[in-house]
Amino acid sequence: MSLTTDLTGVFDFHTHTFFSDGALSPMEQARRAVVAGYSVLGLTDHVGVGGVASLIETLKFDRDIIEAHWPIRVVIGVELTHVPAESIARAAKEARESGAEIVIVHGETPVEPVPQGTNSAAIDCGLVDVLAHPGMLAVEQAELAARHGVYIEITARRGHSLTNGHVARVCQSAGAPMIVNSDAHEPSDLLSREFQERVALGAGIPPALVAEMLAENPRSLWDRAQKRR
Repeated sequence: MSLTTDLTGVFDFHTHTFFSDGALSPMEQARRAVVAGYSVLGLTDHVGVGGVASLIETLKFDRDIIEAHWPIRVVIGVELTHVPAESIARAAKEARESGAEIVIVHGETPVEPVPQGTNSAAIDCGLVDVLAHPGMLAVEQAELAARHGVYIEITARRGHSLTNGHVARVCQSAGAPMIVNSDAHEPSDLLSREFQERVALGAGIPPALVAEMLAENPRSLWDRAQKRR
């Protein structure tokens, strides 16, 4: 039987384990997140199309143990990474059918050669929940994200965060929902609530909107993911 979880701590839907390029096992990632004050942890390793079902099955086995003994909730998902833009809809559909509770797409960050058209394909397909570190997001893309309910990530990840200010401005003008994630690969990448606030404020987001981003938006995304468990 799972322990009671206080859902007032950190919500972070985007982290990586040693099943892709993270440093930790899912179990250790969760343990360190508990100690760091997390309420909700997303395990969203990098994937393409192949092997998604087996990864999600493995993560769900660990999740059962984690939630039975520690006061944290775990969301199992994927980050579609460097997938051809033309295949993002197919990859997202495969992930959903394989049991992913959240689908993130690795957006057009300025520090990696992400295929052009990735941002638009992720937002257009109707199967993606979060567009991570989207780089020079266009106003039209942010407007479509607002209509489709796609969350745009304000990231704490070094390098990817170079365009946070631009992303925040565009999303605010378009009314697109934003969320602060760690994109954690190492234990030191895990967030505190205070650091989440600094990331958002540093991107130029007004304090009143920061409160919404760290409370209402994560709870809404959490509710969406729970319907897929």
